[in-house]
Amino acid sequence: MTDLIRKPTDGTLVDAAARFPQQPAADVYDQEKDTAVVDSARQVLEGVVLNAPAELSVAKTVDLDAFDDMPLIPAWMRSADGWAAYAGVFARARRRGFRRWVRRQPTTNGHAAQFKRGTRRLHDWAQGLEGVQVQSLHHVAQIAAREARAVNRAARFTPKLMPVKYAKAQSASVKATEVAEKAAAAYRKAQKERRRIRSLRISVVYGPPLVAIGGGYVTSGWLGLTGGLAATFTGGAFAGRHPVSSDVDWSADWRSLGDGDAMSAPMLDASFRAARVIGSEESLRMVRMPMLDERGDWSAVLDLPPGIPAKKALNARSELASAFGIEDAQLTLSKGGRSGRIDLHVSRELPFTQPAGRGPLLDLEGPANFWGRISIGPDVRGLPMSISVVERSGLIGGEPGAGKSASGNTILLAAALDPRVILWLADGKGGGDLEPFEPLCEQYEGMADPEAFDAMLADAIADMKARYKLLKQLGKRKVTEELADKHPELRQLLLWVDELMLYTTDDDYGKKITKKLRNLVSRGRAAGIVTFCATQKPGSDVVDTSLRDLLSIRWALRCTTPEASDTILGRGAAASGYSAKSIESEMRGAGYLWSEGSNPQMVRADYYTDEQVNELVEFAAGLRAKAGTLPAGPLSLADQLRDISDDQAHTLAVLLDAFDLHPGVEGQPAEWLPGSVLVEALNDAGLDVSADSLGRLVVRTDEEKAKRLWQGSRAVGYPRSRVLVTVRDRYKLGV
Repeated sequence: MTDLIRKPTDGTLVDAAARFPQQPAADVYDQEKDTAVVDSARQVLEGVVLNAPAELSVAKTVDLDAFDDMPLIPAWMRSADGWAAYAGVFARARRRGFRRWVRRQPTTNGHAAQFKRGTRRLHDWAQGLEGVQVQSLHHVAQIAAREARAVNRAARFTPKLMPVKYAKAQSASVKATEVAEKAAAAYRKAQKERRRIRSLRISVVYGPPLVAIGGGYVTSGWLGLTGGLAATFTGGAFAGRHPVSSDVDWSADWRSLGDGDAMSAPMLDASFRAARVIGSEESLRMVRMPMLDERGDWSAVLDLPPGIPAKKALNARSELASAFGIEDAQLTLSKGGRSGRIDLHVSRELPFTQPAGRGPLLDLEGPANFWGRISIGPDVRGLPMSISVVERSGLIGGEPGAGKSASGNTILLAAALDPRVILWLADGKGGGDLEPFEPLCEQYEGMADPEAFDAMLADAIADMKARYKLLKQLGKRKVTEELADKHPELRQLLLWVDELMLYTTDDDYGKKITKKLRNLVSRGRAAGIVTFCATQKPGSDVVDTSLRDLLSIRWALRCTTPEASDTILGRGAAASGYSAKSIESEMRGAGYLWSEGSNPQMVRADYYTDEQVNELVEFAAGLRAKAGTLPAGPLSLADQLRDISDDQAHTLAVLLDAFDLHPGVEGQPAEWLPGSVLVEALNDAGLDVSADSLGRLVVRTDEEKAKRLWQGSRAVGYPRSRVLVTVRDRYKLGV
């Protein structure tokens, strides 16, 4: 049958033989005709459209029987133009393939998605399913142990007077114990087997990548490291190359800040809805869009829907933290200036767990100003916080180890570095936390003695009355900085009480101390007396509410219960979202500070080491020495004797001075002196005391009267200890 083809112009059928007439076969390769074919193909690939059909002729008739003699070589390999045409086809194919690869990457078939899917599958395989069995055996062991304890308890209390019942109880006890031991052994065995299998799987999954990366870096440096990372990526992508319908990425259903997502308005809406702060059809209004600071913390200001107060969001702090996928302590909520506005801050990690920075007081080159603002420490945003204590009083509370001493140092050091401030300190702990400040104090009670503290408060009240008397004479109502600079009697006085509980709970002086403190706090503010109290739990049994409510500055460090936090910050603070119980144990020195404004703020106190405290105290002592406000040190025993109007007291004082003038071992006063030396010292001091009179005053034992070697000869003398005993017995000094 004659082959027919359709004519390109009118569509009629024509004879193929007439269209492409056959030519005789030739053994010689016709390069010109093949070049024409290659040129035509290149024009088609380059998008050139011919207006008229190209008249192509068949180069030759292929003899199938000649295939054994002719190599199968493509025509394009026989010319440069053929290579050019193939190169163009290859380049276009690679370019199109690259574009398809780029379009595929954001999909589930992209290499990154494959690697993520593969690593998750490998990790799940390494984890295995043995944990379910271990948990089941652990549950069985717990139940068996609980039942065994109950049976053993019943057997232990079954009287032997009932032998049958006693025997049954003992038998049941033995059986229950055996069952519990077998269950515990099975649990331990399963746990051990799980660890072994999991270790093997983990070595199989994570061993080759670590070997490839580490070995590549060791052998070839950064180039080998790059190759190892590429091989690891390739292996992970290969493991996850096929998506499986049952392989669900649960993180895609719910993403949160804890998963590393960025904070956005839709996320905030979803989180507030999940916490049931707003309804399912309600949305928040962004006053300030979510912003990321240089520390990686997120912050935003938003308005709740009309009719929803900010208190509802503050009370749902735990629910919001759960919706964000973070710890409660990482979320900070506060009112933004009006009822329905929320100032929201989310820390990238648990706040106040990093090492504290350098305290600002260490950079002072001169005195501080206690009349101005005092630096307390940074807030959760890292911004420095400060307070003013002028005409104020404060209360610091928290559980043991929460950082009360470090927090108190921020205020004590600021007061110490102002040479105008008078320091009266009472250490109810008796542990030496306030001891470095003792040389700067005009009054110091460090023995945790309620009687001594009661006397200190009596002196403070007398000083307060003297201040008001002077103010009345000057025609002033309260002490100001200018007035205190003109009249040194009106300088600020800081009364610091550590561990107030020891004083206020004393049976003999507790009520007296509470009454005097209340008088001092309520009336002393205008007279320039600042009172701060620190205690572990300032409940009504420790601090009377009439006194506690007068302390205007509240600093609640970590507490064990919301009720304990409320005793510091005030009733209802925990219900409003400000509970010191939410402070983690790692956040030492952090607490809710309520000094100014309508809401407490989370602040961590500036931290000063013991060495830095001593350094600042020495600097403060130098400032006070230059200003003439450094208190005189305690009187020596000899000076105390001189203050007594008694000749024998003066005699004993001269004797002590004589021992001091003759240093003994390691520069200490001499432990023994001859009587002649002591009599000579008394005569030089203008006292007519003979050796017999001295012997009658300082009575010695026969052993103490024995002669001792002194400057090459033996002499009778007096031991210093005997003089001290005489002072103690006669004047009750040096006890």
